[in-house]
Formats: sequence, structure tokens, C-alpha cells
Amino acid sequence: MAIAFDIGGTKIAAAKVGVDLVANEIGRVPTPTRDYDAFCAAIADLAGQGDEPIGISIAGVVDPRDGRLTVANIPCADGKTLAADLEASLGRRVRVLNDAKAFALAEATVGLGKGHASVFAVIIGTGIGGAFVLNGRLVMGATGSAGEWGHGPAAAARTCAALPIVRCGCGQPGCVDTLGGARGLERLHRHLCGVEADTPAILAAWQQGEPDAVRTLDVYLDVVGGALANTVNILDPDIVPIGGGLARNAALVAAIDAEVRSRTLGRRATALCLATETGPEKGLIGAAIHVSETLLP
Repeated sequence: MAIAFDIGGTKIAAAKVGVDLVANEIGRVPTPTRDYDAFCAAIADLAGQGDEPIGISIAGVVDPRDGRLTVANIPCADGKTLAADLEASLGRRVRVLNDAKAFALAEATVGLGKGHASVFAVIIGTGIGGAFVLNGRLVMGATGSAGEWGHGPAAAARTCAALPIVRCGCGQPGCVDTLGGARGLERLHRHLCGVEADTPAILAAWQQGEPDAVRTLDVYLDVVGGALANTVNILDPDIVPIGGGLARNAALVAAIDAEVRSRTLGRRATALCLATETGPEKGLIGAAIHVSETLLP
């Protein structure tokens, strides 16, 4: 048994997760983003009394060398050693994991990746993220950023489109992440067509064949599909499960899959990129699996 947390910029969800990998939620509260003591206290209150280990999935990068967080949407936790701080205050074992990595672990264990040796799990939502699981184990990398395919320069090699250069949350200009998520699609549509529209409206117009939206999605697929194809060429995974808000649009996922498969070295006759479910449950399960792999005998 572990107490698992899924923590984002708006909410903290907690659940008990047993050996059956079923998450039984025990509560959720708004995330205190500006007060670190209140942030840690919220976790402690949800964890309750006991000695079960704690696993945390969080929307940030965890440096495996010292456990320090880089997390943009929870400023009070940025630069903090959350696991060590909670262990000291609670007297319990704690492990903290990036949310995309927690999603990938759950996906490889109980999701679409189950039974596959190599799984590159991707999130395309407000922004984009990803993580690689090989033979059931996360590939972390030297600094904990392995699989973050959104933090390289965006390019539109097929359409030759001039792209907007926006500084990413990571500090670099022009990352794929600035154009690949829902806000990025809106930014790209505004840049290319001079039209303000939200992502659902852009996707609906694209599916109806509206010329401006078709143009925007062609460039979007060039940027996102090209970056994802580069990553697939490097990792050569068996499957690429895609979660996040944009993965709910089946036509978009199918178009991403077609773009990726047309631009990878290894040809594949069947779909590689497939829509799956994300949400707190996957993060909770992934956090619990991480605890079992790193702490339990």
C-alpha cells in the first residue's frame, strides 16, 4: 500500500493505491502555489496518520542528483527538495516524480503499453510532455529530463512556414512546447491567419474543411509531427500512447500518427500513436508504481 498524490497547479489529489494498482481517492484540495509551508501541510493533511510510503506525481522536473524541483506553475515549490522536506517532517518515505513520467509508468503497466517492451508515452494538453519506459523501467536521464521532446527548437520543414518565436517556460526561445499544446495551437492560428479562436473552435473548423483552420493544422502537424518523429527515430518505441486534452480529438491523433509514420526511418504498417486516457488516476497509479520500484522490497 502507498499513499499517492497527483499535484498540478490547481489541485492536489490523493489516493490509496494497493498491489492491485487500483487508486481509491481519499481527497483533493486546491494547490497552495505561493506558500511552501501551506503546500507541504496540504500534502501532510491528505496523507493522514500512518507509515505507508508516499509517492507524488507533480507537474515539474525532479533532478535525480539532489531531488530538487523545477516547477513553473507551483512557484513556492520551485527549487525545493520536496521529498527530503516531507520525509523530515512526516517521518515517512517519500518519492517525487514528474507527472509525464508517472503517466508513462502507468501507461506501460496497466494501459495501452502493457505487454510492450518499449513505450514512449506523450501528453498533449495545455502544453506537451513525454517519458520513455524500457522493459518496465523509466529512463530518467542524468538530470531527470529524459523524454521531454517539447523542449527543442520548433521547425516547419515540410510547410516552410514562418513560425512565431515565443520564450518557453523553460527559458529557451521557440521550443516545440510553445506551439504544440492547446495554447500553442491558438497562438499559431493567430500568427498564421490573424484570427482569435480557442482550440475546440479551431479543431472543429479544421474538421469541417475551413481554409484558415486547415492551413493552421497543416503547420501544426508539421511542427508537432516532425518533433515527435525525431524522437521516435531516436527511441524506436513499440507504441506511443498519447494522453492529454488534445488526445480526446480522434481525428487529430490520427493525423499526428500519419504525420509521424510518414517521417520516421522505420516504416510501420499500423498505427504507432494511439489516444489513451490521462487524468489524476494515471498520475496516482504511476506515483505508486514508482514507490514500489524504488522503496519496497
